[in-house]
Amino acid sequence: MLFEVLAFFIGFRYFLFLRKNQIDTIVDANRIWILIGATGGAFLGSRILGGLEVPEIFFSGSKGLLYYFQAKTIVGGLLGGLIGVEWVKKMIGEKQSSGDLFTFPIVLGMMIGRVGCFSMGVYEPTYGIPSDLPWAMDLGDGILRHPTTLYEILFLGLLWGFIYFLEKKVKLVNGARFKIFLASYLLYRFLVEFIRPGIVVGFGLTAIQMACLMGMIYYWKVFILPKSFIEKDI
Repeated sequence: MLFEVLAFFIGFRYFLFLRKNQIDTIVDANRIWILIGATGGAFLGSRILGGLEVPEIFFSGSKGLLYYFQAKTIVGGLLGGLIGVEWVKKMIGEKQSSGDLFTFPIVLGMMIGRVGCFSMGVYEPTYGIPSDLPWAMDLGDGILRHPTTLYEILFLGLLWGFIYFLEKKVKLVNGARFKIFLASYLLYRFLVEFIRPGIVVGFGLTAIQMACLMGMIYYWKVFILPKSFIEKDI
């Protein structure tokens, strides 16, 4: 809980810092509505997809309302936030891409949050399956496992660096930064779920993997037409 609060607090402060020091083409009133849409969508999306990780409980309601509040996942939060933002932008008539300013604060917040997940070991369902690799770790149950939370922190740090240095070399079109981040993260989560415990819901995939696939299909241009996100050489 401590690291979750820190993730939101520090991430939001970083967002305000970036917005103060960069040109934001979206007016204050619309930006506030976008933040509301992102927050509401992320809250609902994280709980819905988190609950769907165990379909039997989700549809039976056997664990009560508290289950739907406590079950959550970052993938659902990101996709839910995306839907919330796009819906709000359509309602207020905002045409500008709004995700770029959120990208690095989201990455920072996720990295902080994953430190908290790692500190919980097997008491937080983000650990990996048993492994005999040299870096496998005992996360609290006496079994050497993939430290998937550390994998994610490393991946997010590398992705942050990649996007940062990419923008030093080329000028990306408006909105490309967020699309590259989200598409890359969804691909990472789709792959890493194969080394995490999870309930298969269909086609040999978990609910999170299915959500990742849908998100990657939505952002297919990132994988098929990457040059379309480059405006011009600097």
